[in-house]
Amino acid sequence: MIRRPVIALLVVLPAVAPIEAEAQQDAPSPARPEATEIWEPAPPVVRPSTAGIAARPPSDAIVLFDGTNLDEWVNSRDGEPAGWTVGDGVVTVDKSAGNIETRRRFGSFQLHLEWRVPLAITGAGQSRGNSGLFLASTGSGDGGYELQILDSYGNATYVNGMAGSVYKQSIPLANASLPPGEWQSYDVIWTAPVFAADGSLESPARVTAFFNGVLVQNDFELRGETVYIGAPRYRAHGDSPIKLQAHGDPSPPISFRNVWVRPLP
Repeated sequence: MIRRPVIALLVVLPAVAPIEAEAQQDAPSPARPEATEIWEPAPPVVRPSTAGIAARPPSDAIVLFDGTNLDEWVNSRDGEPAGWTVGDGVVTVDKSAGNIETRRRFGSFQLHLEWRVPLAITGAGQSRGNSGLFLASTGSGDGGYELQILDSYGNATYVNGMAGSVYKQSIPLANASLPPGEWQSYDVIWTAPVFAADGSLESPARVTAFFNGVLVQNDFELRGETVYIGAPRYRAHGDSPIKLQAHGDPSPPISFRNVWVRPLP
């Protein structure tokens, strides 16, 4: 008579325990940016023999910035004039103005862009010359697909967030960074994602990128939009603007020049 309740209790407990374990397994973990940072192995340092800077764009290119004005660009937030500072043939980020993006929308393309971290740069890690080239912008903030811009010349940070990375998706094949104060270049082949009429993904985005003439992304297939926290995913979109980021860190702003694009079929 005394043992029956004990036996019943022992039978019930194994049935309850897996349910509790399953509930714990399904519970979402706290969202932290550190959860998607990769710190090693670091890519090899390659000192480029040339910055890969093109003197003039090809004859069929659309010149997005020729050193004189930002007529091809608007503010990403409200579509008003871009608001960054143009002078001496370069455009310098105005962090208070926010991101800027092209008036035109593009699918797949070849793009050339030159950028310079100021000689008097301050800060460390992600707070040192941070900006971004968004190959397709999908929102007024940081929505889209980012090729990271950062001072990675002797500046330690997570390697999937260094210069030449597809932000938090693909570590660059090499660190081809030049010192602050020198002009650097990106040459990019962007294959835009394709979506079906119902919004499902038909073919993912791919990117090939040269950093100062050194291959750093070799036809990498993106897993979705680049995000600061969490896992990447795709959201259906069509042709999109190209965006340049005004990162909110306190370091002095970077500059750009000689930006052109060639739409591809």
